[in-house]
Amino acid sequence: MDFDRYTVTMLMLRPDAPVMSEDEAGELQDRHLAHGADLQEQGIILARGPFMDQDDPQYRGFSIWSVDAGTARAHAERDPAVLAGRLAVSVMTWMMPAGNLQFTKVRVPRSRAEV
Repeated sequence: MDFDRYTVTMLMLRPDAPVMSEDEAGELQDRHLAHGADLQEQGIILARGPFMDQDDPQYRGFSIWSVDAGTARAHAERDPAVLAGRLAVSVMTWMMPAGNLQFTKVRVPRSRAEV
């Protein structure tokens, strides 16, 4: 059996995340969304989004990448929310039977105003 391999990242809220005002957190979220949208528009990220109703609220988001783990880590570590110390990144390879997933380019939000 053939398997497809994708690099995936999970974003987790850091226990030592800085305390921010609502305005500061909102501005950071806009920069975080724009960073991800840029990567998705370039085809570097295939799909991404936040977690909802998770058992552990530290888990914040998940991305599937078209690049190797080192390249994905380098891009993820340049996320403004990671640079600000709010989020941490975990990188891994995800396998599934070949052809199990297909990705279509879609319009993605670049800010909270577009959500």
